[in-house]
Amino acid sequence: MGTNRVLTQEEIDHVFKKMSGKATSAKEQVQAMAYDFRRPDRIPKDQLREIHLLHENFCRNMAGSLSAYLRAYVTVNLISVLQLSYAEFLQCFPSPTSISILSLRPFEGKGVLELNPTLVFPIIEILMGGQGKPSSTPKREITEIEQSILEGALRLIIRDLREAWTSVAQFDLTLEKSETEPQLVQTLSPNEAVVAVGVEVKVGDCVGMLNFGVPAIIIKMLRLQFDQRWNRRHNPPTEAELQRTFSLVEPVPLLADALLDGATIALRSLIRMQVGDVIALDHPIDRPIQVNIAGKDKYTAHVATTGKKKAVQIHKPIPRRVVLTPAEAPPAE
Repeated sequence: MGTNRVLTQEEIDHVFKKMSGKATSAKEQVQAMAYDFRRPDRIPKDQLREIHLLHENFCRNMAGSLSAYLRAYVTVNLISVLQLSYAEFLQCFPSPTSISILSLRPFEGKGVLELNPTLVFPIIEILMGGQGKPSSTPKREITEIEQSILEGALRLIIRDLREAWTSVAQFDLTLEKSETEPQLVQTLSPNEAVVAVGVEVKVGDCVGMLNFGVPAIIIKMLRLQFDQRWNRRHNPPTEAELQRTFSLVEPVPLLADALLDGATIALRSLIRMQVGDVIALDHPIDRPIQVNIAGKDKYTAHVATTGKKKAVQIHKPIPRRVVLTPAEAPPAE
C-alpha cells in the first residue's frame, strides 16, 4: 500500500503548465468532422446546369404538346433541379397522388414521374368535356377508369421527356406501372441519391407540380455525354462539321419570288374589264427587279427569257441593312 505524498507548489505549477500547453495545441489542430454515410455523393454543378438546360427544352415542348392535346392554354415552367435522397424525394409528394414508374433501359434502375392531383383531376375533366375548374379537385385516389383516361396525357409527357434526353442518352422511358401512395413506391433504397426535377404546370386556372426523379448513379454514368453536350454548345464548329451541315441543307427547297410593280386601276375599269383587255404595269423595263428568297430581299435582277419561259437574270446582291443603336450611331455635326 503506497504512502500519501504532498505535492510542492512548484510541482503543482508544473502540472498546470503542461495541461495548458496540451489544451492550446488541441485548439490549434484541425477539428475532425463527423461523416454521415447516408449523405449521397454530390453531382458537379456544371452537370446539374446541363440537366437544367435540358429540361428547359422539355418544358417548352410539353407546353405545346399539352396545349394541342387538351385544347386549353398550358404553361410549363422549370422550378428546380436538386439532388436529394430517395426518401426526401418521396416526402415532396402529396398523398394520394399520381405516380408513374418509368423504365430507363438500357440502364438499370427506374425513373419516377409524379403529377399532383391539382393537375390530374382538371386534366381528366377537360378530356371528358368539362371546364377543369380548380375548385372541383376531389380529395381521393384516382380510379382505374380515370387512370386509363389520364394515360394519354402521361404518354405525351413521357414522349417529350424522352426527346429532351435524346441529346444525352437514348432512354427507353416507357410507363411500367402506376401508383397512388408514395410509400408504396420502393424502386430505390431510402438513402440512394436522386436527381429531382420540379416543374410547375398551369392548365387554364389550375396550377400544380410535376416531379421527375432519376437515380444519380445513372447521371454519373453519363458524365462523358454531358461533357460532350457542353463542348458542342461552347466550341465553334470545325470545318468538317460546317461542310457536313452545308451538305445537309443544300437540297432544301426555298421559295424565290421576282415581282414586278403592279398597276393601279380604278374600280369602274375593273368592272368593265373583258377578256382580251391589256393592263399596263407601273414597272419600267429598265428598272431592276428585286428577287425575294424565303421572304427576304436578296438580289436585284433584270427581266430575261429562257426558251419559251420568262425569267430574271441576277444583277447583284442587295447589301444587308445594318441598324445602329443610338450608342453606335456617329455623332451629329
